[in-house]
Amino acid sequence: MRVLITGAGGQLGRALVAAAPAAATVRACTHSELDIADEAAVAAAFAAFAPQLVINAAAFTRVDDAERAAAEAARANAAGPAVLAAACRLSTAWLTHVSSDFVFDGRQGHPYEPGARPAPLSVYGRTKLEGEIAALRELPQRCTVVRASWLYSAGGGFAGRMLALMRSRPELRVVSDQVGAPTHAAGLAAVLWALSERRAAGLWHWCDSGVASWYDFAVAIGEEALKLRLLTTVPPIAPIGSADYPTPAARPAYSVLDKRATERLLAVSAPHWRSALRATLAVPGAGYPQP
Repeated sequence: MRVLITGAGGQLGRALVAAAPAAATVRACTHSELDIADEAAVAAAFAAFAPQLVINAAAFTRVDDAERAAAEAARANAAGPAVLAAACRLSTAWLTHVSSDFVFDGRQGHPYEPGARPAPLSVYGRTKLEGEIAALRELPQRCTVVRASWLYSAGGGFAGRMLALMRSRPELRVVSDQVGAPTHAAGLAAVLWALSERRAAGLWHWCDSGVASWYDFAVAIGEEALKLRLLTTVPPIAPIGSADYPTPAARPAYSVLDKRATERLLAVSAPHWRSALRATLAVPGAGYPQP
């Protein structure tokens, strides 16, 4: 099977390449190698490689920067998936596209099922919603859209930033009134491959089990890193409210995803986020279910 992976330079793209099945012939493209919103470039890539599966991990993920660069965010998050889906429609390729928990406003108070009504609060969330709508509109029978939350890896996302800050700051202040489910990139990559191989059309959710605030997540990162001797000391971490740390983009206060349908389909159980964090920091790429 010929597989085109876009956004291959990011933490999810790297995890997808690492988790690729032995039978897959993979072409992994970074943004500099393939701008997914460039119709001519995408058409040329399809003509040269003739992918049977496209996994789109390309995105504008800098949530606050998106408020100031709405056009750039829309190009990557909305126009890009539409271009890829159109190219897949003209060929026989299946498209697997990654979306975000930020399509929800966080007011529900219990885990969001795939059919829950989206209501994004930010440019990032809005453009991610537009991207998934475009992909499913172009390919209603040949597209998998997976929403994921709080993605991280040993060297990227929130975990990577926290480790760097813990090495350089005397103390940290972290928001404690935003709740979600951390999801480690290698686990999401395994699920994306499994859903793609099963040609599971429609909307799906994936995240690690349990819930946490950003403060909880930061404290756990410090504790696990200390046990693994990745840090010699952990600075004090103080919980604060969102009002004490204003950001350009509004975040959902609660964005836990209901992933039970995905677990049933793949016959797996998502690891608890704390276990996945421990495994990720100890052996990057470990600690995730193998559907």
